Amino acid sequence: MLSGGSYSFNVFVHQREHVTRARVTRSWDFRLAAHRMTRSKPEIVEVDTDQLEALLHRAEQQAFQDEDYRIIGDVLQSYVYVTGLLRDKRTAIDRLRKLLFGASTEKTAAMIANPAASASSGDGSNEAGDGKADDHAAASAVDVAPRKGHGRNAADAYRGGEWIDVPHASLQAGDACPDCRQGTIYELSSPGVLVRIVGQAPLHARIYELQKLRCQLCGQVFTAEPPPQAGTEKYDATAASMIALLKYGSGLPFNRLEGLQDNVAIPLPASTQWDVVQASAPTIAAVHDELIRHAAQGDVVHNDDTTVKILELMGARAKQRALAEQAEDHDAEDKGAEDKTEQQPAQPPTSRSGLFTSGVVATREGRRVALFFSGRQHAGENLADVLRCRSEELQRPIQMCDALSRNLTGDLKTIVANCLAHARRQFVDVYDRFPEECRCVLEALKVVYGHDAEARQQRLSPEQRAIPSDPQPTGDGPTALLAKSSVRREVGRTELGAGRRDPLHAQTLGEADVILARTRRAARQ
Repeated sequence: MLSGGSYSFNVFVHQREHVTRARVTRSWDFRLAAHRMTRSKPEIVEVDTDQLEALLHRAEQQAFQDEDYRIIGDVLQSYVYVTGLLRDKRTAIDRLRKLLFGASTEKTAAMIANPAASASSGDGSNEAGDGKADDHAAASAVDVAPRKGHGRNAADAYRGGEWIDVPHASLQAGDACPDCRQGTIYELSSPGVLVRIVGQAPLHARIYELQKLRCQLCGQVFTAEPPPQAGTEKYDATAASMIALLKYGSGLPFNRLEGLQDNVAIPLPASTQWDVVQASAPTIAAVHDELIRHAAQGDVVHNDDTTVKILELMGARAKQRALAEQAEDHDAEDKGAEDKTEQQPAQPPTSRSGLFTSGVVATREGRRVALFFSGRQHAGENLADVLRCRSEELQRPIQMCDALSRNLTGDLKTIVANCLAHARRQFVDVYDRFPEECRCVLEALKVVYGHDAEARQQRLSPEQRAIPSDPQPTGDGPTALLAKSSVRREVGRTELGAGRRDPLHAQTLGEADVILARTRRAARQ
């Protein structure tokens, strides 16, 4: 199997003459993967262009050497391996590309061979506009200086540790100095610090042995009272919190935690863990509801989902659950309780079979709230349930997500800001076919990323970020070209729409009439 740059190596077997001919379409260093007709990762063997050309010459002369048969056999085996991957529906194009040509970078400097020359290409490039783009590009390319320090955590970083005061064994403040015997010692404000890390089980156990005394005459037993720190429950609130954090915060399954606890001789069965967490769930339900309320007030919300397996909603259990829900619905209709409040979350269609875990992250005033929902609802539906708790006085939040339709919130209006990294990757994938068009976009986004890095470094607020450093880009630089193309697109849409409201842009960029007014002003300029 061959891997390397943008080239192809095709093998043809001529049935009549029994001659193997190889055609190389570009001179490059090739990597030949040799394997034994298996699906395991092939071995990489370096073969340069001179060796391949010599092999082609010997093929035409029908004078193969012993080593040639091994190379030709490896090529044919690689061909079978690649065709097998193509027939496998689980093999993605990106995975096959990485297997053949290796993982590539998506940086603009690597995508464009000569950024300076390509940036100056075009009709009458403006020096001021291109200079600013180059300045931002150079600023973003500067490596961030490493922070000073030895890389170790200071004692103040161990806030969750147990702090123990150790007084001096023989001295105290006010005593005479035992060294010079003339001065008086006093206590320093900064004590000496020693950090000691010890290992323990995720859940520790304390066993209290209560002394029992029995009367020799009457047989009455007297048991010692447990200390107050023993509590009344076998599994206290901290145990339930640790189990929940390990399971749902760190992704440690109940079975693995059970095995770990058994290894340290503190048994904790998986079924017991579930009972402990389930019993403590109603206690923290109010906290969960309050987090949802806080997340609904966020200025920027992120949402996305992934697949999940829930046994209760799969297979025979799902059928039983559906039948039970249908029976409950019929009973509710008979009792006249079919009316539902407006605040009740919208239920997904009963015919939907997919299961998803949706993540909703909201930021407001420097604080971040992360919520997770698992079930049949998509990320957009779960976000809509959260935003129903939003205050009516607040403006529409900015929604950060990818372009999948199931991430949208439906009737609830948000300012949709699709993922810029996903959009940029689309241009990276087609750069070889449309170099000039993609170069303009990549270099413009490079300036955008430069501005973002500068804003992060200066820790600008959202209001300060909204103030453009160059509100009117001029010339033929990448940002100016991208702005001009956007104006042409909006003008064309205005002429075709004849002033009609565009629901897509009304949802994603604001009211359509505002956009059209800005477009007309930009077109007149």
